[in-house]
Amino acid sequence: MLTPNPSRPLPLFLIALSLAAVLSVVDSFVAPKSYNNCKLKSRSSSTAIMTSSSDSIELPSQEILDSLLSVAITASKQAGDIILGNAGGADVLKSKANSRDLLTLIDPLCEKTIRETVLATFPSHAFLGEEDVPPGKEASAAAIEAKLQQLNDADDNDNYLWIVDPIDGTSNFVHGMPLCMPSVAVAYKGEVVVGVIHDPHRMETFTAVRGGGAQMNGEPISVGEQSDIGDAIVAMGSPPAEESMKMSLAALPVLMPKVRTIRMIGSAALMLAWVANGRLTAYWEYDLSSWDVAAGSILIEEAGGSMTDLNDERWNLRTRKICGSNGGKVHEQILEALGEANVV
Repeated sequence: MLTPNPSRPLPLFLIALSLAAVLSVVDSFVAPKSYNNCKLKSRSSSTAIMTSSSDSIELPSQEILDSLLSVAITASKQAGDIILGNAGGADVLKSKANSRDLLTLIDPLCEKTIRETVLATFPSHAFLGEEDVPPGKEASAAAIEAKLQQLNDADDNDNYLWIVDPIDGTSNFVHGMPLCMPSVAVAYKGEVVVGVIHDPHRMETFTAVRGGGAQMNGEPISVGEQSDIGDAIVAMGSPPAEESMKMSLAALPVLMPKVRTIRMIGSAALMLAWVANGRLTAYWEYDLSSWDVAAGSILIEEAGGSMTDLNDERWNLRTRKICGSNGGKVHEQILEALGEANVV
């Protein structure tokens, strides 16, 4: 059993394994037919649904959900157009936590575009964007906590929080790789009720509304049907933070022999969306912020999968260690393998 030791250099074989995973080739997909309007089944007033964990979730009315979804799609596509306009790569404005955590001039432009589009329709809604927050997991955790506390005192009409990553996959974007996109989610009373991940490079718009299923370009999607870890294609990250990096490297020699293959794509939003439509079986990460995960979390759950922390507790906006999968036995086996690697 491998336990990360911060005082000792990482073994070369672990680094080699990591590099092998990073070099996995990601195939492009043919874009399906153009986007159709997504709408829920009729819901005329505020109601509640039960989650897989038997928690009751209060939902806004059908009319409000449709409006939230429409604005989220519009804002995502506007940001996607900006990304496409700079698809050849972008100059780094500065590094944030370290040289692997990048910011370009385009990131704040995309966030500004999304914010203005959202607030033009919903001026009283709260907004949390990645570029508003200082680097580091402590600042990220404090930012979402502050927003949630602020909403505790809000009435129902103002109890909405937009959670936005303007360009998920910034390193990919900097190097001109078509694996970067905006991720936009809306939470109501602390529960994500709308999620949109728009991939401008393949013209694929992934959408989900709580209780209404998940779609890609207006067509229903569902998670993969793999029933054993040996058939699973599992995605993971190459994180910039040192602690997360060590945990990722510790997991590789335990997880890699058990699965069909491992992929590192460099965009949490894309990996979550691809779990939702079955291209990937699962995606885990040791530490992510709310804006990295919020939209993808509802996609996976509405597509029939499981979204939890590494202790198999249902994901929420405060969760940082994540595993999203097609659920069932595979989800359990992945968490067991991570536990075997002391990734906890």
